[in-house]
Amino acid sequence: MISVRAGIGRILIGKQLLPRTGKRCQALGVSGQCVLISDSNVAPLFADRVKKGLVSAGFRPTLITIPAGEKSKTLEQAGAICDRMIAAGLDRQSFVVGLGGGMIGDISGFVAAIYHRGIPHVQIPTTLLAMVDSSIGGKTGVDTRAGKNLIGAFHQPSLVIDDLDVLKTLPRRQFNQGFAEIIKHAIIADPKMFRILQSWKAGAAPALQRLIKRNIQIKSRIVAKDERDRTGRACASEFRPYSWPRDRARRKLPEIPAWRSSEPWNCRRVRDLGEKSWAAGRISAPQLLIFLSDSGCRRGCRRIFRVRRFSTQ
Repeated sequence: MISVRAGIGRILIGKQLLPRTGKRCQALGVSGQCVLISDSNVAPLFADRVKKGLVSAGFRPTLITIPAGEKSKTLEQAGAICDRMIAAGLDRQSFVVGLGGGMIGDISGFVAAIYHRGIPHVQIPTTLLAMVDSSIGGKTGVDTRAGKNLIGAFHQPSLVIDDLDVLKTLPRRQFNQGFAEIIKHAIIADPKMFRILQSWKAGAAPALQRLIKRNIQIKSRIVAKDERDRTGRACASEFRPYSWPRDRARRKLPEIPAWRSSEPWNCRRVRDLGEKSWAAGRISAPQLLIFLSDSGCRRGCRRIFRVRRFSTQ
């Protein structure tokens, strides 16, 4: 197991950590009741293990399962969760455990931030993207009809538990979404990691463990420079290698529409359009990599790695 300090909390990375959740929570100085918030996809897979770990450590967990998907990240859903917590008797000494991907991390953190004006939040991300990105920095919130995350709070998790075993159930496309974020971090801040990724092959857990740790360190350093995200410019120097190639590529490739990596047809379309433009000299290899990583197109990224080596500066 690897332990990383991030902000006011600690992040644990390793295998078979879910059954030890209760023991790790004891170190936070909390006691009594807690709420375990998960979604309809994740709860059937992992909630029992987490609940047993909490019970064995003397906690009294209440499981709240909400429908999976971004549509559940609403103020109404957060209010309903709070109502159930009040009915269960949770007080200021209680704490919230969020078990799931980015959506669950956002809404469970938001509930922890507003319940009794703030109680501890323990986050257990179940996607690679949440492990290396959304679980770091304390951003929480819910969506409204007017837009995403317009209502929220900054509430740093007291503890994040990254159990590598949960990634075994992750669909390949979702794993690639997380790997795309890792590629971005490498382009932004770590040329050495970028070179390692050129020959990366999915393998033993220790290698993935070290990769996640390094990405957490990169994201934590960026967040520390502008923790409240007041200007978005405090860490501009960190993002120049990423933002400049991305913006130039977008101007040069107007035929590539905005896409979501959850749409399976887009990866091939973006890869084909991008590679043709790269071969014609319209965009650079780093610019192409940004777009391929944004689309979760890991295969396309690795093809570029094999064909041509280039500097990230």
